[in-house]
Amino acid sequence: MSRREAVEVARTLIGAGHQAVFAGGCVRDRLLGVPGADMDIATSASAKEVMALFPHTVAVGEAFGVVKVVGRDATYDVASFRTDIGVADGRRPASVVPSTLEEDVQRRDFTINGLVEDPDTGEVRDLVGGQADLRDGVIRAIGEASLRFREDGLRLLRGVRFAARLGFEIESGTREAMITEAARIDGISGERVREELLRMLTHPSRRRAIELLDETTLLARILPEITAMHGVEQPPEFHPEGDVWIHTLLALDGLPDDASPELALGTLLHDVGKPPTFCRAPDRIRFDGHVELGAEMAEAICARLRLSRAGTKRVVALARDHLIFKDVPNMRPARLRRLMAEEHFDELMLLYRADCGACHGLLTALPAIESMREQLAEEALIPPPLLAGKDVLAEGVTPGPRVGELLREVADLQLEGELSDRDGALAWLRERIATG
Repeated sequence: MSRREAVEVARTLIGAGHQAVFAGGCVRDRLLGVPGADMDIATSASAKEVMALFPHTVAVGEAFGVVKVVGRDATYDVASFRTDIGVADGRRPASVVPSTLEEDVQRRDFTINGLVEDPDTGEVRDLVGGQADLRDGVIRAIGEASLRFREDGLRLLRGVRFAARLGFEIESGTREAMITEAARIDGISGERVREELLRMLTHPSRRRAIELLDETTLLARILPEITAMHGVEQPPEFHPEGDVWIHTLLALDGLPDDASPELALGTLLHDVGKPPTFCRAPDRIRFDGHVELGAEMAEAICARLRLSRAGTKRVVALARDHLIFKDVPNMRPARLRRLMAEEHFDELMLLYRADCGACHGLLTALPAIESMREQLAEEALIPPPLLAGKDVLAEGVTPGPRVGELLREVADLQLEGELSDRDGALAWLRERIATG
């Protein structure tokens, strides 16, 4: 995104007799001194007038006065000043009418996003009290908070995201409106909820975001499986930190700042099967079957959020395999090598570190893993197979499951270093067949 090119776009509009300003996140972020958001431009020009001025445009929301101007370096959203009339579907107004800049900023979500900037001078114009809220660290809805959320329920999640990311407090009236209007989020598509949720989870403030979602009752609407973790006790000898809720928050805290969406969501869901499997047995608290149930629940949640098939596969794998490291010290080399070759293994390791760091802190699997990595410094985790199905068939084995079983045994012996070449593998195969 090029500020210089964005200025050129704005100047073209101004040169044609229209008013044009930078608006929204790019102004907010410049004042905060943080990496900038997209350079959005608000203008008095209509969508048709904008498209007539630039050779390459895309009318993404012409009915609402929104046009994408395609530049050399990036694409810029250019939106006509407007006033929204009515609420159609909790996402879009029933209709819009052209308006002035002063009226346009009043329809925006939060004061910190209602600032506009002169593209030439950099002078900021504040018609909503956004600069004071930036200085004071406050998230405040513009005008009547409940109306802002009725206009677009996704603003409920956006408010939480801004508060968590910027370390701001949500103004009391805005917070009360969030709680009152929380049910609005039920009408928002899974895709839009997912995008906001993943934006929260992939930022270092992810723990605070989940806490704020919980405090505003939004978490109970979008992820009731997570709020169910509150008060679910764990055996203190393994979890001195407290209940499943506290453990999950600490695990989120233990992720690297640049955690992928799948790792972050997988960490949030890794113990989602514990609340429904809680059992106070005579010896200690147990969660029998929580891993298997948790993987099923994670898959259902991913489907609800319309996560991609590939993303769902990774999240479910993390939930399913997060306890596998307790077996690593006693694993046979073949099984450990196969585990380390899994495409989600690196993320699984990060979850393992975060999971252990959130409770007892014992990383007992690391020595075996590091030792295996040292042994295989010059060798692939999964080398090319020594034999193929045709080799087994050539020895007179009838086509069927037995062929795969024999190939698996050969592969295990190869991974454990007991077979290293084709001749040795064939000799082992013939003896194995002969002895049954």
